[in-house]
Amino acid sequence: MRWQNKTNMSQFLLLGLPIQPEQQDMFFALFLGVYLTTVLGNLLIILLIRLDSRLHTPMYFFLSHLAFSDISLSTITVLKLLINMLNQQQSIPYVGCISQMYFFIVIGCLDNFFLAVMAYDRYVAVCQPLHYTIFMRQELCVSLVAGSWFLSCIHGLLHTLLLVQLSFCAESIIPHFFCDLTALLKMSCSDISSNELVIFTEGGMLFILPLSTILGSYIRIGTTVLKVSSTKKFYKAFSTCGSHLFVVFLYYGTLAGVYFFSSSWCSNEKDIIASVMYTVVSPMLNPFIYSLRNKDIKQALEIFVNRAIFFK
Repeated sequence: MRWQNKTNMSQFLLLGLPIQPEQQDMFFALFLGVYLTTVLGNLLIILLIRLDSRLHTPMYFFLSHLAFSDISLSTITVLKLLINMLNQQQSIPYVGCISQMYFFIVIGCLDNFFLAVMAYDRYVAVCQPLHYTIFMRQELCVSLVAGSWFLSCIHGLLHTLLLVQLSFCAESIIPHFFCDLTALLKMSCSDISSNELVIFTEGGMLFILPLSTILGSYIRIGTTVLKVSSTKKFYKAFSTCGSHLFVVFLYYGTLAGVYFFSSSWCSNEKDIIASVMYTVVSPMLNPFIYSLRNKDIKQALEIFVNRAIFFK
């Protein structure tokens, strides 16, 4: 009977955003604008880093990969939402739903690692400037990115394999705008204790370790900067760290709210709002927070625009 339930589940219904029908067009235009801003902004960052040799440094190397993961995260979730809103269709095939969930877990985990790696890079640059080229050599940077991808794929595969072993009830409605792991687990008729155990152990470890690396790096940066007598250097360092930390707390705070506390105190609407923050808002803000306030990126953008105008 369990196998029959799994094979008969051919599709799910995504309820989407909790909005009124008369607000559909307004929200479609809003999310379309946010999605285009996210894609174009992050693509511009990747393009500038590729074209300007002055940006071929570890920090911008990691930033380009973070920009790619932000594009992927927004595309996995928001693009399907826009298609459903445009076509007035809420269904998604079972295979498509599982695939969306897998890639969402992979990219979400990838963001965790990239944020931690970038924080470590800034720690070495501020606290160990004389050894920066030794610590952050090209081989290490490539290994950190490759390792992040490998661990993220294994993480996503583990949760996916555990999920496909479950059977689902006749009710196939997902009260979300994408196929989220917690939403799918709530629909299962099987025992999900193993899934919950893996989420709180393996998932918790992958949640805490990168966050600890980020906080540890910035604590060391803070103590180092406090020893500097120059007010200008003090303000510059903390201005940059403040922007990064704001996104970190926004991302990790909403992530914790959805995956670790949602079952006890959050409603579906709160889950969706929290998900929008880290799947829609955060990827859109990252190009502005990490790059467009950066002097090197501004100079690269100015050169790029001037070249485009000249060749035109």
